[in-house]
Amino acid sequence: MSDLDLDPTQLDRYSRHIILDDVGPEGQKDLLDAKVLVLGAGGLGAPIIQYLAAAGVGTLGIADDDEVELSNLQRQVIHGDDDVGRKKVDSAAEFVADLNPDVDVERHELRVTPDNIEELIDGYDFVVDGTDNFETRYLVNDACTLAGIPFSHGSIFRFEGQVTTFAGDDDSPCYRCLFPEAPPAGMVPNCATAGVLGVLPGTVGCLQATETVKHIMSKGETLDGSMLFFDALDMEFDKVEIPKQDDCPVCGDDPAIESVHDVEYTASCAIDVGGDSEPEIEASD
Repeated sequence: MSDLDLDPTQLDRYSRHIILDDVGPEGQKDLLDAKVLVLGAGGLGAPIIQYLAAAGVGTLGIADDDEVELSNLQRQVIHGDDDVGRKKVDSAAEFVADLNPDVDVERHELRVTPDNIEELIDGYDFVVDGTDNFETRYLVNDACTLAGIPFSHGSIFRFEGQVTTFAGDDDSPCYRCLFPEAPPAGMVPNCATAGVLGVLPGTVGCLQATETVKHIMSKGETLDGSMLFFDALDMEFDKVEIPKQDDCPVCGDDPAIESVHDVEYTASCAIDVGGDSEPEIEASD
């Protein structure tokens, strides 16, 4: 069979990819062969799952332990009214099956912890973090950085969002290079108390999905080494550099964190790293 063994249905389904010079059947085959883990099937996870499934990412792992609530439907677009009360992993898997039968979904109905994250991320080519708390965000950073697995980070807060990607290699910075510790508990409210513009996670999640697809196909430049900030009210994007820090406790020259069990992922998510930077926006749901 020609075109890298894509069948006639696939040639039709992915035709708008295949006719792109920078994608072609080779790039589509890379997507179909890829394994991507999406952490969270909520505000950010919904558009990430939707567009990665549509793009033909062959294996999608979806990790979430939550149930669909009515208040989720304002922004979590893969879930519907009939899904209220269902597990999000089940609702998400059903959505993917209806959208693209080429995609195999691996359901992980769990909350990510230091005890399960290493086994969870093992075997995936890329991890997309759509979680909604600092503890998990730092845990994902540390686990993926130590394992050398590339990952995308996204977060939202009211009208603002941020996205970055870390390539997972020796030259790449990590999340702790920019924010060594989480801000004090209660400093940044979550979406349930602060609110969030319903379309905002769609924008941020689509950017994360874009980063994922580009990385899988090795096309273009990703956000590795920089963070993109989005202000929906003023419709402005700003990009800041994330320099790799020699004294980073995870990816630095003399790392203090050699295992996720070296850190207590509560409060500041820190060991003695001597940093005082704080994120400006850090919530997603």
